[in-house]
Amino acid sequence: MNTPVIGVLALQGDVREHLIALAAADAVARPVRRPEELAEVDALVLPGGESTTISKLAVLFGLMEPLRARVRAGMPVYGTCAGLILLADKILDPRSGQETIGGIDMIVRRNAFGRQNESFEAAVDVKGVEGAPVEGVFIRAPWVESVGAAAEVLAEHDGHIVAVRQGDVLATSFHPELTGDHRMHALFTDMVRANRTPESL
Repeated sequence: MNTPVIGVLALQGDVREHLIALAAADAVARPVRRPEELAEVDALVLPGGESTTISKLAVLFGLMEPLRARVRAGMPVYGTCAGLILLADKILDPRSGQETIGGIDMIVRRNAFGRQNESFEAAVDVKGVEGAPVEGVFIRAPWVESVGAAAEVLAEHDGHIVAVRQGDVLATSFHPELTGDHRMHALFTDMVRANRTPESL
């Protein structure tokens, strides 16, 4: 049975909700805090939280370089909110000491949709997700200012890019794990299944 093992970077953020959503999407879900745990998963979710804090903790835990190496080697990754920022090749307004993992040729703006008290939910039509629009939860959410030729825009909200895919790297400005709708996680799990080679099954 082709059941992928998908990790959730468990340094900060809404880790538990992603683990639940991945399990509902028929993946084996595991928290990842150390390089040896990263080595044991087929793919990884980068959760929401605070992108500067997550990047600094990734450096502290010795995960930043292994993460970059795995992404360069083709490991599927899905980043939500802060995770989207971590997957950007460039941040328009980085905080001091903030690093990214990279993986998507895009420029992002942090907290673009406003502060915590300006959080909102909105229906988002996501390319590749069948049925009704995805209910997106936007919490201090970034948006994508621009993408390079290799990146595909999957969704926009209010004229701004909020979902992007480049190869096996997926990113959304919003939090699908908070709604009980697991279609974004199912989309990612299908990407992981397609990525896995016969030798790894």
